[in-house]
Amino acid sequence: MKVLLFPGSFDPFTRGHRDIARRAAKVCDKLYVAVMENSAKKTVFTLEEREELVKRSLTKYDNIEVISSTGLLVDLYRQLGCCAVVRGIRSESDFRYEAELALANRLLCPEYDCLLLPCRDDMSLISSSIVKEVGHYGGDISKMVPSEIVDTVKDKLMKGRV
Repeated sequence: MKVLLFPGSFDPFTRGHRDIARRAAKVCDKLYVAVMENSAKKTVFTLEEREELVKRSLTKYDNIEVISSTGLLVDLYRQLGCCAVVRGIRSESDFRYEAELALANRLLCPEYDCLLLPCRDDMSLISSSIVKEVGHYGGDISKMVPSEIVDTVKDKLMKGRV
């Protein structure tokens, strides 16, 4: 059974994230989408909120399971019996960052492997940071996040204004 892992902080989950998950799910038997803690990031949504948003966005995909984790990615990779991690790439700088991260993870876990999927052109400018900035000022985020979570994300980001 081919098991892939798509990790991220997903603060919040975007249409680009969903597209990477959808495409990765086509090439494996099981895809785990892991909502991760990242000590370098200050998140707007709690781990539990992020996990719920991702679950709501991916309910129609039978071979995708959404989980959360607060530990090392390589530990989760081993625990789930993954054959590779999937990461989305929007730009050359994303490629460099992901390549360096993959090498670091391979130092910790020699069997670690990584698949880099380029994003679709129409989603190349969507990032969680942009969603947060636009949403904070009341802008239209409906083309940036899955329709299932637009209102929840918009409400949370607007509350951050007060």
